[in-house]
Amino acid sequence: MMRTLRTVLPLLAALAGASALAAQQRAEGFQAGDVIRLDVEGDTMFTGTFTVGPGPVLPLPEIGDIPLANVRRSDIEPYMQQQLGRYLRNRVVRAKALIRLSIVGEVERPGIYPVPIDLVLADAIMLAGGPTREAKFSATRIERGERRLVDGNRISQAIARGQTLDDLNLRAGDAIYVPAEARRDPESKWRIIGILVTLPAAIYGVIRLTGSN
Repeated sequence: MMRTLRTVLPLLAALAGASALAAQQRAEGFQAGDVIRLDVEGDTMFTGTFTVGPGPVLPLPEIGDIPLANVRRSDIEPYMQQQLGRYLRNRVVRAKALIRLSIVGEVERPGIYPVPIDLVLADAIMLAGGPTREAKFSATRIERGERRLVDGNRISQAIARGQTLDDLNLRAGDAIYVPAEARRDPESKWRIIGILVTLPAAIYGVIRLTGSN
């Protein structure tokens, strides 16, 4: 019994640690490199896209750095309304969190796109023109550096459920990669044609040989 507990308890602790880490990563919110789109009614200085810096903070002209620690990306609009309300009176403030994603592989317009975090995964792929004819869409995967975050059945489930980029906890710099279908050996086609061309002659030769006997 004790031996079983000694085996099980570390496993449970590891699982709990992994869950806590995932929750912590989700609670961290913004990362350096994320983008925030601000639209301040009647003000051109604070209307535009601004890149999150280390801290994380949002550097703004004249005001300086707005701290973003412990601010969830989904809560950015009310937070920025509060922060900018200290400097701007009676202004309507809109704010949306964006992240820069690489959408590459077999898509019509591969590249780096600033996309809102509440965008669903399928729509993010369509920003790059959608998959090409050579794409193996079922093998699409999401990568962070050399590590695969999401692939296989989970990608299909995410698309079917309409999950957003925030649901998948994507960050600036992540990549959506759509691979190509495995290509057939081009020489095999010519080998098959060669066989089909020579086959009637071979059959005719066998018939003549059989008839002569």
